[in-house]
Amino acid sequence: MNEDASDEQLVARAQAGDDRAFELLVLKYQHKVVKLTARYVNPADAQDVAQEAFIKAYRALSGFKGNSAFYTWLYRISINTAKNHLVARSRRPASQDVDVVDAEAYGHTNRLSEQGTPEAVLESEEIRDAVIRAIQELPQDLRTAIMLRELDGMTYEAISEAMDCPVGTVRSRIFRARAAIEQRLASLADYRTPDR
Repeated sequence: MNEDASDEQLVARAQAGDDRAFELLVLKYQHKVVKLTARYVNPADAQDVAQEAFIKAYRALSGFKGNSAFYTWLYRISINTAKNHLVARSRRPASQDVDVVDAEAYGHTNRLSEQGTPEAVLESEEIRDAVIRAIQELPQDLRTAIMLRELDGMTYEAISEAMDCPVGTVRSRIFRARAAIEQRLASLADYRTPDR
């Protein structure tokens, strides 16, 4: 089996009964799916939820028509599996469940701590925390859209397929999510201004 085969080739082989082809798809996407599910469920449960998503994908593979990319189809299954897990547990994700900020993207690294003043480090942490809180407080549809766009770098079209909604709806959700985050950051800046 050629491990460099395209998703389309692997899907076709898996649909024809080649379990090794599906195994290669799992190996290719397992880390991304675990990372995705960890945004919705307790990190300790993320691997189990990801495994369940792959099982559902395997069982539904015969119905996959290729109207979207395999990765997009798998994302949709993974998100729905994570949501179903939350409903089954009858709880909302805890704050640490959503890994929404790549700390390095916001300058929160040891390098910053060494170079910055304590005030700069504190301000950076406040901004990071404000962004995390703002994203966590978004409605589920806005949070999913902004995370797929900003953290996973998906196109509007791919997000549209993953969320099963029109591209215009995706654009609206991302705009509203960004506005809510900007409003949170503006309120933080307004709060801090009198102290300076």
